[in-house]
Amino acid sequence: MADMMQEKPLYIWMISLHGLIRAEHLELGKDNDTGGQTKYVIELAKQLAMHPDVEKIDVVTRLIEDASVAEDYAKTEESVSEGCRIVRMQFGPKRYLKKESLWPHLDQAVDKCLNFLRQAERLPDYIHTHYADAGYVGEQLSLLLGIPLIHTGHSLGRPKLARMLANGRKASAIEKQFNFARRITSEEGVIQHSSLVVTSTQQEIQEQYGMYQHAADARFKVIPPGIDTSQFSPPLRSQATSKMQVEIEAYFADADKPLIVAISRPDSRKNIHGLLKAYGESKHLQAKANLLIVAGSREHVNQLEEGQKQIITGLLVDVDFYNLWGKVAIPKHFSQDEIPELYRIAAKKKGVFVNPALTEPFGLTLIEAAASGLPIVAPDDGGPRDIIGNCRNGL
Repeated sequence: MADMMQEKPLYIWMISLHGLIRAEHLELGKDNDTGGQTKYVIELAKQLAMHPDVEKIDVVTRLIEDASVAEDYAKTEESVSEGCRIVRMQFGPKRYLKKESLWPHLDQAVDKCLNFLRQAERLPDYIHTHYADAGYVGEQLSLLLGIPLIHTGHSLGRPKLARMLANGRKASAIEKQFNFARRITSEEGVIQHSSLVVTSTQQEIQEQYGMYQHAADARFKVIPPGIDTSQFSPPLRSQATSKMQVEIEAYFADADKPLIVAISRPDSRKNIHGLLKAYGESKHLQAKANLLIVAGSREHVNQLEEGQKQIITGLLVDVDFYNLWGKVAIPKHFSQDEIPELYRIAAKKKGVFVNPALTEPFGLTLIEAAASGLPIVAPDDGGPRDIIGNCRNGL
């Protein structure tokens, strides 16, 4: 492989189909499909494009024409950085679809990708797919064109299905909502056919991929996600009070207290409700620190999709129930570009970052917080176990 890379710079296709993907100002948390995977893909593409052995990166995603989302997602091409662009393919209806609704349209996505590649100057040297839906498309392209396939699952169907069944949900209701049969079949095929499967932790290989029929024969590589240290760095001792710090402190009756920070999309699996409840039931903790929860962006709660609406409404109700006004803040808007400064503000205040998720495959926010000088508290699971074991920066 090294000889090939030296002879000819690589052209790589990265396929990530669901959610809202654009070059800048990622709308992380806008819905359950636009989260960590979106950021992972864009950041990985940028970094790969800078490698001297790489000529070009195409991030292939879905073209969306829908008044409920920004016009950016209707552009057929968008530059990300030098040597890196987003290519959008229209398949299925023009409107935005949740990932569970994409499955009937993936064969059309394969056709659109084939038509695109037939007109290209050269075929990609590798196809790197993200999640099961893109994995299905990438596997078909790989089989038809003879291009090696690399896959990153991000999350897997079998472990998620097992958790839902263990929590008492009916199999028929789960299948109707999530299309697990199609997803798991796709994952089995992708695992079998991939030249390489990338994971974030060894635990992911053993406990999650271990549930799949072809995992024993697969070639895995643990590559923990990284961060951009030019963005995430500790606060300077001489750093002046920023406008953002003033705005954050305005939420609290006693702004001099340390700050507990949690950042996640409003999803029940992230357990931010559990964090708020624990804070609300502890007078000692309330006396010691303020709590700031960043749970996506919203204009009006009633405009959120049902699952997000339930989470945010529950948080606001509990703030009132525990009489936490002046102690807890749940801002309506917090852009991804503002997150590094938030970590630094919390670090200056001798605060802590909390990831209260029940399970966590990796937890990129934990590394972001650590790089910003902010101690962390996280579940003893997956990525957090490895991160804290290596960084020794939290519990």
